[in-house]
Amino acid sequence: MSLTPATEADIRSVSLQLQREARDIVAIAARCVCGNPIVVQTKPRLSDGTPFPTMYYLTLPAATAALSRLEADGVMVQLQDRLATDEEFAKHYLNAHQQYLADRAKLGEVPEIEGISAGGMPTRVKCLHALAGHALAAGPGVNLVGDAALELCSWKQNVCQCKPAIDVDVV
Repeated sequence: MSLTPATEADIRSVSLQLQREARDIVAIAARCVCGNPIVVQTKPRLSDGTPFPTMYYLTLPAATAALSRLEADGVMVQLQDRLATDEEFAKHYLNAHQQYLADRAKLGEVPEIEGISAGGMPTRVKCLHALAGHALAAGPGVNLVGDAALELCSWKQNVCQCKPAIDVDVV
């Protein structure tokens, strides 16, 4: 995992990506080849006191759109079926869940979300965006469901698909 501190330029870029003010970002967990944030690491408790279990948050519009298309095409159901029939795949998913919880615990304990990671882990495939965000943050081989979603989607990390509205001069 290659976390980098979030700069003011990163916060501006993420705010543009989200079309709202970015909140409680701890670090950038994955970047586009042009340097823009793709995944942010967020505090487990937002500054307004809200528990926030999604520590790795996918922000890049091209990536989120590609994963939304996969969800609409039923890929979550396919991956859920694979979890039910592939014991090794399910074991890796459980390990990804445990690693996610361990990483989040380093940012602080939040009793309201204890044991809850993201994306349906460890037994369901609920949100490809969260699972792909974790896969991008943790690197290949950690979250196999997220890896599979990234492999199947049209967006690729090594090809810049940032929109002109995004401040690409952040590196």
